[in-house]
Amino acid sequence: MQDQLQHQSNASEGLSRNARIGLVFAGFAIVAGALLLTEHRAHVLGLLVWLPLIACLLMHVFMHGGHHHHDGGHDRRSNDAKARPS
Repeated sequence: MQDQLQHQSNASEGLSRNARIGLVFAGFAIVAGALLLTEHRAHVLGLLVWLPLIACLLMHVFMHGGHHHHDGGHDRRSNDAKARPS
């Protein structure tokens, strides 16, 4: 019974301390980001020119999957299996 009363009193207090800290941090981050963007717009827009080049390099590195160089071993095995009579 006492747990229910304590839960109801906590619910009526509003947000928890961690939630309030998170909201304050989010507000601060939004304000700081807006100020940095407005004050350094020329620098940010200057870096956007390099974004396609960086994206191409990152896609090349992460999307090839290592190529798994085995000196053509996979092709050789499949050709050997075709050449041998069953």
